[in-house]
Amino acid sequence: QVQLVESGGGLVQAGGSLRLSCAASGSIFSINAMGWYRQAPGKQRELVALISRGGRTNYVDSVKGRFTISRDNAKNTVLLQMNTLAAEDTAVYFCYASQLSKNYWGQGTQVTVSS
Repeated sequence: QVQLVESGGGLVQAGGSLRLSCAASGSIFSINAMGWYRQAPGKQRELVALISRGGRTNYVDSVKGRFTISRDNAKNTVLLQMNTLAAEDTAVYFCYASQLSKNYWGQGTQVTVSS
């Protein structure tokens, strides 16, 4: 089992920045992709950004150029730097990790952007 704990959410004004952090613990061997999903009220959960163990990244179009994902394999952490936040970025953000054939999720952290 892998446990994921997020931190760094909060309330920010439009145009501001936040950084989300996620730490993995437990059976952390062979964690492959890590990343972030989000879910806004009344909407489906969507991929925000993924990063492979080798550092290859993938972003949803709406955050390209504004968000940056990074990871530290030695510390088993993944970060999401979010700049130029907009009201439509308001959501619960979930940390994600894949290991072999299993997917793991954190409990979520609220990000609220006021316009």
